[in-house]
Amino acid sequence: MEKVLISACLLGQNVRYDGNNLGLDSLSFQRLSELVEFVAICPEVSGGLSTPRTPAEIVQGAGIDVIEQRAQVITQTGANVTDAFVVGAQNALALCKQNNIRAAVLTDASPSCGSSKIYNGEFAGEKIAGHGVTTALLRENGITVFSQFELENAIEFVNR
Repeated sequence: MEKVLISACLLGQNVRYDGNNLGLDSLSFQRLSELVEFVAICPEVSGGLSTPRTPAEIVQGAGIDVIEQRAQVITQTGANVTDAFVVGAQNALALCKQNNIRAAVLTDASPSCGSSKIYNGEFAGEKIAGHGVTTALLRENGITVFSQFELENAIEFVNR
């Protein structure tokens, strides 16, 4: 059975910055879960951050800019947590390589997992087009990333 990397919060694990989760229970999620084996990770926790934790956003860039050291991930209180985000992304990539994973379902808008949108780095609640640090690293290494809103596309992908 094919394995797919998934954000732990989407499986109901309370690992989000606010200590909550975004557990999925849609028909599409049920269908996908019958087709694949999920390998769960929260890159932020894997990178050493606690739960709960101060919200963080990518400042002046997107995930690829963080990986290429042109941008940083900063918390709402001003702490630089870039290293934890990069380590978490590297851990996610290592899991993918160890498990021959070619696709991931990650939480959109997250500074780690966002695949189409991230927050703008000003802590104003405004989302912009962009991707998180983990998504960027996975895509740079040939792994297809879907958000929780693209489960039908993920099903199509694994059925190829």
